[in-house]
Amino acid sequence: MPKKIRELKQILRKAGFTEKPAKGSHGKWTHPQLEKSIIIAGKDSSDARLYLEKQVTQAIKTLEKINQEDS
Repeated sequence: MPKKIRELKQILRKAGFTEKPAKGSHGKWTHPQLEKSIIIAGKDSSDARLYLEKQVTQAIKTLEKINQEDS
């Protein structure tokens, strides 16, 4: 079962991402340690697309790897 958009946003907030509103239902999520940003579109109650879940998961893994290297 796919995650909801609100769940992805919660995951990103906990990881230290910040949201910058964009046009319509789009939001640009950035993190100071990452070059790439994640664009999330849709209502909070909508199911997230598979590619979006993969982007969020990959971003979290990249952050964990960066933090391990710094320790």
